[in-house]
Amino acid sequence: MSASARQRLVPVPEPALTPDEMIARATALQPRLRDEQAETERRGVHSEALHQEFRRAGFYRCIQPRRFGGYEFDLKTFYRLAIELARGDPSAAWCLILGAGHSLMLGSYFDEQAQADGFGPDGEFSAPSVAAPTGTATPVAGGWEIKGTWAYASGAPYATHFLPSILIPGEDPERPRLGLALIPRSQWKMLNDWGAILGMRGSGSNSIEVEHAIVPANHVIPLDMWEIDVSRGTPGSRLHGNPMYAGRCLSFFHAELVSLMVGLGYGAIDEYEKILRSKTTLFPPITPRYMHHDYQRPLGLALGMINAAKRLALNAGDVYMEYCRRGAEGGAPFSIEDDLTLFASLEHGGRLVWEAVEMLFRTCSSSGAKDGQRIQRYYRDISMYRGHISSQYETVAQRLALVHLGLTKGAGMQGRAEKNGPPR
Repeated sequence: MSASARQRLVPVPEPALTPDEMIARATALQPRLRDEQAETERRGVHSEALHQEFRRAGFYRCIQPRRFGGYEFDLKTFYRLAIELARGDPSAAWCLILGAGHSLMLGSYFDEQAQADGFGPDGEFSAPSVAAPTGTATPVAGGWEIKGTWAYASGAPYATHFLPSILIPGEDPERPRLGLALIPRSQWKMLNDWGAILGMRGSGSNSIEVEHAIVPANHVIPLDMWEIDVSRGTPGSRLHGNPMYAGRCLSFFHAELVSLMVGLGYGAIDEYEKILRSKTTLFPPITPRYMHHDYQRPLGLALGMINAAKRLALNAGDVYMEYCRRGAEGGAPFSIEDDLTLFASLEHGGRLVWEAVEMLFRTCSSSGAKDGQRIQRYYRDISMYRGHISSQYETVAQRLALVHLGLTKGAGMQGRAEKNGPPR
């Protein structure tokens, strides 16, 4: 039996830690992350030693509720953390950020007891989440039985829990609802199936298999990540008194990804400048590349594009909080159109980084395409983002237009689940 949630006020490890100090720790780790990139990629995830360094630095607790051992910093701090870590290694940062970021979901949508169970007696929490509901939850005595296999569970190697989307029974047996489950590590298995892919090979995005998990009734909630209604607040906003825990999912999640890509972009710029300062032009007059306009121009363009994307990502943290506060103070609730509009603008930030890194890759000469070259790794990694379902800006643009024009009550996944089964 779990202890009463009201007995679970977990102290933070460093009560006086500030956001700037946390970011400074991430920046200081960049040389080490960069040095270990190749080994992280070969292993499929960053080392246990780095994981422990991340724990000691407090990174997993960045936006975790203070009540349960977190620092409860704002979203802009979390996005800054993603940028600085990804500048050292995009894969390791992806694994950490996507595991740590789901503390916002647990802290927002689940009741007090479930949060106490998830964050635990010491506040140690990290959980991948997968939006595609490729598993089911069935009511049983005292709770739910969960079964399924979910691919691309980024953060799985060092996770304490799993927060998958699931299909749960609806009033009509032919129309299951979407839900979200909280499953402890002891009840799922990570599959050894990550690494044989173009990029982000060190991101720990293994599949997770749940053969027969039994969880309490309050560890499964009905939730459609696309259409969640926060107009009356959330269990988390009422519990923690912080509107940050009364927001939607889409724009928050994509700001995570764009922040990671911004850090990747700065890493690519670092490597490109190193190449320009160490190589000469191929044809007379032979000169250092950094002195030649054919190389100065791409560098300047990339700096402008990636700085613009950074501003979009960091501003998203402020805008998201503005929407949350507005709703909490009795104004217009954080709507699906708000979420999609912010999501769509963030996608264009990701597109800017993709175009900038592609330009740096193709102008640094073919030697940069060799195995083992960092610029090649950055190009492969950014290509994985560009193929990610959430970076398909044309698709989201259409959903945004439908909502804006009033042609549908939402742009969610529930209708797809009802009509076609789980999305693939």
